[in-house]
Amino acid sequence: MTARTDSEQVELANTAFYEVMERGDYDAMSGLWLDEEDELVSCVHPGWPVLSGRGEVLRSYAVIMANTEYIQFFLTDVEVSVLSDTALVTCTENILSGGPAEDGAELGPLVGQLVVATNVFRRTPRGWKIWAHHGSPVLAETEAEPDDETPA
Repeated sequence: MTARTDSEQVELANTAFYEVMERGDYDAMSGLWLDEEDELVSCVHPGWPVLSGRGEVLRSYAVIMANTEYIQFFLTDVEVSVLSDTALVTCTENILSGGPAEDGAELGPLVGQLVVATNVFRRTPRGWKIWAHHGSPVLAETEAEPDDETPA
């Protein structure tokens, strides 16, 4: 069995992050983030302000998991870059999610959205841990009217 490269290890850690979200496993999510006092973690969820500190970041995931009945991530455009003990992953999160069911249905309406994400990892004795996550929504393109058709 061959040893995995740093890039492969980081990609596995990145994939684990999304799998844990899909399962709604708070304890596993907690284990993915840096926990050293001198490494302040941060997170930006789409449309949220910057969250700083392990407690604040993990509380946000607890709230999201508690209020999301179903979520699935299909990652595309995954790029991994490793420099010494720091790694950067960029990707597109193709998200399918559903809220609480209404009127006796098993699942609420499903909604799809695109988010571009940057995940920063640090190497630790326990493997690669998340230092920062930043997600930004991809705005849907709208067909703009040509300038010559603008009413006067």
